Amino acid sequence: MCLAVPGKIIRIDNPGSAVVDMLGARREVSLRLVPDAQVDDYVLVHAGFGIQVIGPDEARETIELIREMDELVEDELTVAGDNA
Repeated sequence: MCLAVPGKIIRIDNPGSAVVDMLGARREVSLRLVPDAQVDDYVLVHAGFGIQVIGPDEARETIELIREMDELVEDELTVAGDNA
């Protein structure tokens, strides 16, 4: 399964490259596929590339879903560990 994670562009270092905050982790990301992206925009990041600019509401909703998935996995691991 492939997953693109939303991130907020913190700064653009040079054309085609930016530092993006994704769930609290800052990563260098290529903007070559989204050349019109600007600082404070949200981009979907996959394999080190910004692949689409999205709005802040969509980014927030997606981040909430990702965090819910983390909680579900944690809950499942706890239940599995209790049954071992």
